[in-house]
Amino acid sequence: MAQAWRCSGLRWSADGPALAWDGGRRSALTWGKRVAFGVAEGGVRTCVGARGHACPVRAVVPGRSTGARCEECARLDRAHSVAADTIADDPRPYHVYLAWFGPGMTKVGITALERGSARLLEQGAVCFTWLGAGPLMAARRTEEVLRAALRVPDRIPYGDKRAVRSALPRSAAERAAEVVDLHARAVSLPGWPESLEREPCEPVDHAGVFGLGDLPDAAGEVTELVAGGVVSGRLVAAAGPDLHVEAGGEVVVVDTRLMQGWELLPVAGPAGDGELTLPVRRFKRELDAQDSLF
Repeated sequence: MAQAWRCSGLRWSADGPALAWDGGRRSALTWGKRVAFGVAEGGVRTCVGARGHACPVRAVVPGRSTGARCEECARLDRAHSVAADTIADDPRPYHVYLAWFGPGMTKVGITALERGSARLLEQGAVCFTWLGAGPLMAARRTEEVLRAALRVPDRIPYGDKRAVRSALPRSAAERAAEVVDLHARAVSLPGWPESLEREPCEPVDHAGVFGLGDLPDAAGEVTELVAGGVVSGRLVAAAGPDLHVEAGGEVVVVDTRLMQGWELLPVAGPAGDGELTLPVRRFKRELDAQDSLF
């Protein structure tokens, strides 16, 4: 019987995306590469633990949960999270950034300076620019100033990001236009903390890194993994935690966060047209011209 592996998610680096596995192994991903795995028959999804520690009870977690943690491990993870605003004394410097995911979808956020642009790649930001850098609380205050004054959110739902990836503006300049405008408005606002050093607007574009050029429309997204289910197809793009996989003649989105907690097996044989035997939520499409008449 083939060895089962536990996926710990999609990781981004300067070399591109890679699937990470428990034990430290990584599988580099490139466009056109075959992505093929199956879920063990009779398997269940178990909690991935928190803060580097295994779940003490190996609790079973729902297939549709992107967190892949039981209630207790999720609480422990949030208790030590900058994103959840539960750490106020982190001595590291932080960046404040503006990130763009599609027309009308720009957010403000912060990330540790030492992480560089990794956080932006993990979120699937198509374009971003730094706003400033400084202590954690100064970065937090700046984030709040921008949210209140410019009505810029600090979160964009993943579903909204996925819906527009195949219909983004063609040029990098067009993709950067909103962050350029918001950066100019942001730096002119009063109330910035003195300890935060402002940075010039220098948009960084990730469309090529994600493989979004000529990306086909996705027909739907996998909603959960199930015991005995299979994904086998050709990788056409990846952004944030998402893999865009061509299987069975159409492209579907596989959120790699749904893979965590499962025992996964390699799938042998040629890719062919691919295979997908997991639940899929179909994306709604505009009515065609004939349907719109009735």
